[in-house]
Amino acid sequence: MPGHVPDSFDYLDAAHEMAHTGRPTLARLLAEEAATRTEDPEEAARILRRFPSPASLRLKDC
Repeated sequence: MPGHVPDSFDYLDAAHEMAHTGRPTLARLLAEEAATRTEDPEEAARILRRFPSPASLRLKDC
């Protein structure tokens, strides 16, 4: 939609979609953007906890 500026909900929705389709790195990047656009620090932290860094996922698998 022309003129639409994505908000935290748009980024979070895209992060869920990327996670669901097996793209954890993109999901994390989108979640980080959603967190930066969230005013509540506790909510931002919750968002990031739901989308762990792919690097930390690899370490857990070792």
